[in-house]
Amino acid sequence: MPIRRSSGLVGAASLALILTGCGFSSESGSDSSDKGGTRVFAADNGKITIPADPKRVVATGYAVPALIEADAPLVGISSWKRGEPMMSKEDLAEYKKLPKVAGELATETNYEAIAEAEPDLIVIGVPAPVLGDIDVKRLEGIAPVVAIGPTVPSAWRELSRKQSDAAGALKQFDAAKNTYEDKAAELAKKYKDVLPQLRLGHVGSYGDAAKGTFQREFNGSWGTNIAEDIGAEYYGKVKKAGPGSQSVSEYPSIEELPAAFREADVMTYSVNADGSVPKSVQYVLDSKLWKNLPAVKAGKAFPFRYTEAATYGEAVVTLDAIDKSLAPLLNR
Repeated sequence: MPIRRSSGLVGAASLALILTGCGFSSESGSDSSDKGGTRVFAADNGKITIPADPKRVVATGYAVPALIEADAPLVGISSWKRGEPMMSKEDLAEYKKLPKVAGELATETNYEAIAEAEPDLIVIGVPAPVLGDIDVKRLEGIAPVVAIGPTVPSAWRELSRKQSDAAGALKQFDAAKNTYEDKAAELAKKYKDVLPQLRLGHVGSYGDAAKGTFQREFNGSWGTNIAEDIGAEYYGKVKKAGPGSQSVSEYPSIEELPAAFREADVMTYSVNADGSVPKSVQYVLDSKLWKNLPAVKAGKAFPFRYTEAATYGEAVVTLDAIDKSLAPLLNR
């Protein structure tokens, strides 16, 4: 079964980035074959000449889990605590072992530590608007820099491939991709008589209880895009679309909950990796308006863990969690 690609991330323009070809592959994002040990790679910051076969790579942001998983030759990374719960035991050990040359934020980049790592390539995985917080020219004095940052949530598929391609690590990437697609196809078959017939709604974790809002996520968003690959369909669309994640999620007031989800046959909602409920979601679950939704009254509201997966390996963990949550649908 072909895996659907949601067109729906955080902070930038949409999936128009779906990556021009290179001398090796039409999907990779570079557009020149090997010339004297280098190639020209199309990145967010332009067409950059990079080593054809990098030996010492520094990665930051979303490139960290992607390049650890792809077994790239990393010599330094930024901190990436949000991804730790989704890493395999081996990847987590590698993550903890690697020198940290930047913190969680782009502003926490340690230029001296990056220089000391002696990279021959630096892969920056932050959203385009955040790139301004990094002194790219200073980094370019150390090694070639390719910025490959997130756009819409569902674009992690293309972006993680592009990051892996830049680092010369497509073999392991392709293996993880195949494992994910096989798992998704297996679950799509398992739920084929149930899931495609249902209208789903999703409450994300980025609402603001203090402001009386909740996050509604549509197709292509963080909490929805992986479930879509097994047949889920989140109905509706953003009333006033903006760039990046604003094209696939919105933040209505809590009073709009009945209007938003009265047509939903099933509700799903984001929870933390340990299964605990974020305050922004608990605010919704505690509301009488939530408890009176038809799907909730029918006992068809299910939590989703690991909704911020940004690699194929992480997404397999998400698929397993979704399967566990939605299993009761098979008995109804």
